[in-house]
Amino acid sequence: MPSLNEIRAQFLEFFQSKGHTIVPSAPLVPQNDPTLLFVNAGMVPFKNYFTGAETPPYPRAASSQKAVRAGGKHNDLDNVGYTARHHTFFEMLGNFSFGDYFKEDAISHAWELLTKVWGLPPEKLLVTVYHTDDEAADLWKKIAGLPDEKIIRIATSDNFWSMGDTGPCGPCSEIFYDHGDHIPGGPPGSPDEDGDRFVEIWNLVFMQFEQFADGTRTPLPKPSIDTGAGLERVAAVLQGVHDNYDVDLFKDLIASIKAELGAPESETTPSHRVIADHLRSSSFLIADGVLPSNEGRGYVLRRIMRRAMRHAHLLGAETPLMHRVAPTLVKLMGDAYPDLRRAEASIVHTLKDEEERFRRTLGRGMALLEEATAGLKEGDVLSGETAFKLYDTYGFPLDLTQDAVRAMGLTVNLDEFDAAMTRQREMAREAWTGSGQVAAAAEWFAIRERLGQTDFVGYDNTEATAELLVLVKDGQEVLEAGAGETVQALFDRTPFYAESGGQAGDKGEVEWDGAGGKGRGRVLDVQKQAGDLHVHDVEILEGTLAPGARVHLIVDAQNRTTTRANHSATHLLHAALRNVLGPHVTQKGQMVDGERIRFDFSHGQPLTADEIDRIEAEVNAVVRQNLAAETKNMKPAEAIEAGAMALFGEKYGDTVRVLTLGKALTGEGDYSVELCGGTHVARTGDIALFKIVSEQGIAAGVRRIEALTGEAARRYLLEQAAVSKSLAEQFKAPVSEVLARVEGLQAQARKLEKELADAKRQLAMGGGGGAAAGPEDIGGVKVLARVMDGVGGKDLRPIAEEFKKQLPDGVIALVGVAEGKAAVTVALTGSATAKFNAGELAKAAVLAMGGQGAGGRPDFAQGGAPDGSKAQEGLDAIKAALAG
Repeated sequence: MPSLNEIRAQFLEFFQSKGHTIVPSAPLVPQNDPTLLFVNAGMVPFKNYFTGAETPPYPRAASSQKAVRAGGKHNDLDNVGYTARHHTFFEMLGNFSFGDYFKEDAISHAWELLTKVWGLPPEKLLVTVYHTDDEAADLWKKIAGLPDEKIIRIATSDNFWSMGDTGPCGPCSEIFYDHGDHIPGGPPGSPDEDGDRFVEIWNLVFMQFEQFADGTRTPLPKPSIDTGAGLERVAAVLQGVHDNYDVDLFKDLIASIKAELGAPESETTPSHRVIADHLRSSSFLIADGVLPSNEGRGYVLRRIMRRAMRHAHLLGAETPLMHRVAPTLVKLMGDAYPDLRRAEASIVHTLKDEEERFRRTLGRGMALLEEATAGLKEGDVLSGETAFKLYDTYGFPLDLTQDAVRAMGLTVNLDEFDAAMTRQREMAREAWTGSGQVAAAAEWFAIRERLGQTDFVGYDNTEATAELLVLVKDGQEVLEAGAGETVQALFDRTPFYAESGGQAGDKGEVEWDGAGGKGRGRVLDVQKQAGDLHVHDVEILEGTLAPGARVHLIVDAQNRTTTRANHSATHLLHAALRNVLGPHVTQKGQMVDGERIRFDFSHGQPLTADEIDRIEAEVNAVVRQNLAAETKNMKPAEAIEAGAMALFGEKYGDTVRVLTLGKALTGEGDYSVELCGGTHVARTGDIALFKIVSEQGIAAGVRRIEALTGEAARRYLLEQAAVSKSLAEQFKAPVSEVLARVEGLQAQARKLEKELADAKRQLAMGGGGGAAAGPEDIGGVKVLARVMDGVGGKDLRPIAEEFKKQLPDGVIALVGVAEGKAAVTVALTGSATAKFNAGELAKAAVLAMGGQGAGGRPDFAQGGAPDGSKAQEGLDAIKAALAG
């Protein structure tokens, strides 16, 4: 019985023997389609080949593609754990032909692999074809010998694939496996087709037509093949089980989960399945550079993680669980996906950090549920909005909330919940963050096909002579551009670096003197288009520029020099962060230009002053080594195997530049080795000086460092020294004593603030502010109502608490006035808590003073208003409300 890993290898080896190029899985974050949340099908990385936007480098390919369906249009999240074949993460085996072979070979390959290599009984297989696709039906008879009753014609879109409203499309042929008559269900196309007896294991798409906006179709000149076989479904069949969660990978993961929970012999539940599936998707998403957050892809990841963590809680896990099982996943899948093994430290750290955060959130969610149900009695209905808030904010699926309130004799308003869920899905579709890439215009792909890639000569040069190939303005090619116009210019070769990998594009000048006359322009920026075209944004200053002109390109050398220093410094910073903070640190983004460094990295808490000092010290120690930078061109896999750092989620070409900087400060080896196509210093000493100027959090688990190098760092230190000197002069003390003097002043200020607050409280308690010292009687209720000048909102709460001791049965209504604004606090004690609502009383005061509202508990509420001159009116509004 082959393992899942063996099945994947057998598939790829089979198609390699059939002349296919084996293509590694693309990252889950789409590299060529910013309209997608995640890669959700095997053909996504090849989309531009099928549309003709790019020429494929090989005529046929095969892959095992990572895919996630847990957000947007394709969302299987809520079904996972409760069905036999739903997953958030899955692997799609596929073979592809880009105008090479077509239906006959696709069917022949599939049948040979299924029946000859994997040995499936032919009588267990049946197929579907599009109802008009006689060619496919005849081929199944010819190649597989299938009778008519096992070639089912389907007239719906289930068996006709299209990329969109227009573009490539064609009929499909799906291959089904019969799990046996002991399982309910009928064949596809029958009334019982939704049963589980017949399971689709492979879909062959025959990309045969071009569809146009008017609905017409014409045959493609080079029809193509796109197939997809779910690895988990195939493994279930080959391992003789009906349920995907019974294959070896999931059995091993679930066994590890049970062992960590201390109950290895326990029965497998949907919760075990949820954790196993969600651990896999979470780990692969983290390895591809996604981190949990409150928007976009990070929001989907957080939902996946928290759903698994809630199920761990249901199973009785008293401490974070998922990070303890992650090494088992890496062991099981790391050989097939080395990026998973490289990211193991980051995966473990992120899972643990998020689960600890969720456990705190879980407690707050339970508190919210208790508060929302406090006033309800048996037979009442919990608001659907509350249930949705528990779901959306605290990760409580609806069934958990229903279980919790069912024990109290309550139900949930499902209509309100569904309405809130619909609104959230609509907002998610509108708000999710794309891949971060600008969708390359079709024009640039066409230009790339026509003219080839740009020859970049900027690693060794800052000047070059080149030919202008194309001018583009407003998305259209133009024949010339004159003074005052800004255009996009493509040259056959260039020394200008195009923005990539977080390094800003070069700036500089372009000059020409030809048949069309002299001219010059300013290069404002350089961006990459269609993968490897360096497109220059040029402002024409003098003359006229037209394609065919010979030009002189001049990079701003000073800007390039400082940009190189800053870029090389980020490599040293990355290594220092990992050395000081731990191997979980990975780069999450950067931007370096001629002015400063901005470097984002994964880490769960702020850096201490000592950590920042150690990081700076390491970087500057390597700078002082003044060793030559080394660059090599290598294949990505070889470079990574040799120890080079690669950015998670990046897709690299056939060859990469490997940059080595410095020697290890302890032990043997190099200090920093990374894959990077940017421009860099010749020697580490060219960086001169490195200084961190700020460190802050920008998202959950992501920190940002801003830093300077060279002359900019020196000027920054001079400015800091000048500030210290000025303070020393004001204190008339040595610079070394300034910090102690400042700390002394701060302590003195805190003491004075406390004394002032105490004095205000004593004055208020003594009846200050012109109010009566004792309580009033309003409608039979004791009311202590006061306006307090000079008392802000934060000081009202402790005063109210003191008054509650004096008035054990009544209403305390306080309006404080400070800096022209009003603050209201209302507290209820004794029998008043059953007669009144503090929030409604506080709201009446706030509205009377021109504010919007108040909030709090039924027995204690606060609010604020912009006009302190209306304080007495606010107090009177409370009294009026009490009087009825």
